[in-house]
Amino acid sequence: MTFTARIALVGERSPNVQSHVRIPRLLEAVRERDGLLAEAYWIPTDEAGGGLDGFDGVWLLPGSPYRSEAGALAAIRSAREGGIPLLGTCGGFQHMVLEYARNVCGIAGARHAENEAAGDDAVIMPLACSLAGHEGEVNVAPGSSAERIMGTARSIERFNCMFGPNPEYVGALEANGLRFTGHDDEGQVRIAELPGHPFYFATLFQPELAGDGSRPHPVVTAFVAAACTAVSERAAAG
Repeated sequence: MTFTARIALVGERSPNVQSHVRIPRLLEAVRERDGLLAEAYWIPTDEAGGGLDGFDGVWLLPGSPYRSEAGALAAIRSAREGGIPLLGTCGGFQHMVLEYARNVCGIAGARHAENEAAGDDAVIMPLACSLAGHEGEVNVAPGSSAERIMGTARSIERFNCMFGPNPEYVGALEANGLRFTGHDDEGQVRIAELPGHPFYFATLFQPELAGDGSRPHPVVTAFVAAACTAVSERAAAG
């Protein structure tokens, strides 16, 4: 039996954000190429705070600053704690790191410098060099989920961001279980994953911008596959 996964696309949908325009076509391409069925539902961040019960996957989208930081973090926490496949790209990556810092590491005052003025408590801070509109290298850790998903030890990816993790907090995040498995040539973080979770994957780059949009990036395909697995397992469990 073929199952259709229900995927929550969390963020403020905009025709001016290229990744938002591409996502419907990418999900269709995953269906055509891999036989993986997914229905996407756009959920604004100010409507995501009540949880996302009934969804088989959650994708935190680019396009920050979000209308509701609290709503975005609530959606992330719900998926992380509920074992729901979770993907965050660009701004989604940043907020996944922020949520982990607050709710797992116990850094209650953790801040995102894009959302509010922040000093030493800025877990997400401006990048030394903006990556908005740039391509850059990503070196993938051997044996990681990132290597398995992407099928390579090194790739060139497209970015459109100006914020990333504060290096001063990376050690605390790793000590509490988060793994940073993708870096640029200078060692700056580009991918985060959480061992033991069915699918918890965050990229500072935007896989939805790869190529011309007709061939889904392996990260997108892997996320949809994880969501389809989740719905099939739930059906098997009765």
